[in-house]
Amino acid sequence: MAKKSKKSAIIDTATILFATKGFTNTSMTEVASLTGVVGATIFYHFKTKEELFISVLENLKTGLLEAFTSFFQEEHFPLGLDMLLGAVSFHLHLSEEKKEWFLLLRHHYTHELAVANPVCRRYLVDIYSCLVEIFEKPLTIGQQDGSIRSLSTNKTALIIFAMVDGIIQLDDNNLYNAGTLYSELLTSCRNMVQARNE
Repeated sequence: MAKKSKKSAIIDTATILFATKGFTNTSMTEVASLTGVVGATIFYHFKTKEELFISVLENLKTGLLEAFTSFFQEEHFPLGLDMLLGAVSFHLHLSEEKKEWFLLLRHHYTHELAVANPVCRRYLVDIYSCLVEIFEKPLTIGQQDGSIRSLSTNKTALIIFAMVDGIIQLDDNNLYNAGTLYSELLTSCRNMVQARNE
């Protein structure tokens, strides 16, 4: 396995700190210390904490796209409906494997920074658009193959994303175990979109 670059290591450390401590409570010095680099190194790669945060968002978006692309390439789905349910299942799995990504997206400061910083806003919009498109694609395929009924693919993808994301939030806040809702979530998604045989 190739050795991770210092810049990548800084971004990975910053992702965890921003996700767990927040933007305000994370210092560049702490990121450098936990990464094992000197302060000058971090400022060589990132002039400000905002610049580092934007790189974290860019990395998060790339990571999401790569994870879902690999999943869709490795799995075989006979129908769009199967692909949709697979995407829901994988999204839940990824939220456990990369918990820091999803915590980061939900932090209040992430959205505050997006209001003040247009570049941050663009990345945040891109990330959420990407997540919705992950559900929209199988809906479109399913309408073509007849496994999914006629509906607005974009609005339905938004609703499904909101359902999945809501369950992840309940789990992250220790209010409800996402695993116990897994079967019901898949059944709800299926019932919402499945074509009815006349």
